[in-house]
Amino acid sequence: MTPRFDAIGLVVSDMAASLAFYRRLGLDIPAGADSAPHAEAVLPSGLRVLWDTEETVRSFDSGWTAPSGGERTGLCFRCEGPAEVDTLYEELVSAGYRGHLKPWDAVWGQRYAVVLDPDGMGVSLFADAA
Repeated sequence: MTPRFDAIGLVVSDMAASLAFYRRLGLDIPAGADSAPHAEAVLPSGLRVLWDTEETVRSFDSGWTAPSGGERTGLCFRCEGPAEVDTLYEELVSAGYRGHLKPWDAVWGQRYAVVLDPDGMGVSLFADAA
């Protein structure tokens, strides 16, 4: 038996706010999910992204507390090119999301930027450098 990596789970404080952010990044999330305690989106690769509210997680793990002091996981979105990184970053920041790292040309050969989702998790936007 070999386990298969199937999903990435996110615990969120505001389901509707989180889903609105990830819809802006192109994820196809069911419209009725905004008020649900759990939501899922299937990516083209078959990998799933799962969202659960803090209350949902506490319903089965009463000792759960929100992480503090930094993050250890982040989602990364590949863009078609460097200009799309810049455009998407500006669109998200203009929509009220917090920019963390403005677009820059990284030494590893990519155009890179980081925006924070509604729960403060860093979401990377990147593309191969021109």
